[in-house]
Amino acid sequence: MSTGLYGGQTGRRVTVRDIAAAKERGEKWPMLTAYDALTARVFDDAGIPVLLVGDSGAMVVLGYDSTVPVTVDELLPLTAAVVRGTSRALVVADMPFGSYQTGPEEALRNATRFLKEAGAHAVKLEGGERVLPQVEAMVAAGIPVMAHLGLTPQSVNVFGGYRVQGRGEAGERLMADAKALEAAGAFAVVLECVPAELAERVTRALSIPTIGIGGGAGTDAQVLVWQDMAGLTPHTAKFVKKYADVAGVLRSAVQEYAADVVSGAFPAPEHAYH
Repeated sequence: MSTGLYGGQTGRRVTVRDIAAAKERGEKWPMLTAYDALTARVFDDAGIPVLLVGDSGAMVVLGYDSTVPVTVDELLPLTAAVVRGTSRALVVADMPFGSYQTGPEEALRNATRFLKEAGAHAVKLEGGERVLPQVEAMVAAGIPVMAHLGLTPQSVNVFGGYRVQGRGEAGERLMADAKALEAAGAFAVVLECVPAELAERVTRALSIPTIGIGGGAGTDAQVLVWQDMAGLTPHTAKFVKKYADVAGVLRSAVQEYAADVVSGAFPAPEHAYH
């Protein structure tokens, strides 16, 4: 029976121990976002080992202009749907802006909701040194934590837009933050929009896996928003590779259906009850 993190068969959920073992083996692995049961099942069947119910759902599902407005109450049902739609993937719930920033008590309360009410297996939060107490409190309570450094979209107003992070001295601060998050108990760290050389250095320096999104090929894993990867989103960042034109396929299907309805070709006799 294959035990590789991508596509492996274990007869159970992927765990943080499996992810750590993949780092030790030098195995690279893919991660995707998911927000509903149907697509989550497709990704799970395809062997994707980790699914992130990202706060990116604020934009690609709920239509907000950024990730900032989305709430815990809005992300809980999306997370629960992904858990119900999967049987193997480790499901990570993104903690939205305002759900952990005030301190460990708030972070622990909201993270617990994601595990108890939605069935998530881990949570993710953004930030370095300022969130170390939150990470320590959640890990101490038995909640696996994925960290997120570099371009942290919840802080886009501070950054002044979506810009590459970690150049120059900022790279050393990011390295220090990554090591501190590992020491605090994080089981993995996302590196978003950072120079490839820095991401590779951080990856070598840590014993926990790094997950790149706009961080070059030197990280242990890669993650993309699935709608970006599949060509459903009209505008995407430089780091996105489109593997399909789902928007085009869906548009063609809708137009063909509409034409059949207008012409009377659908429903045909075989689509009716007799």
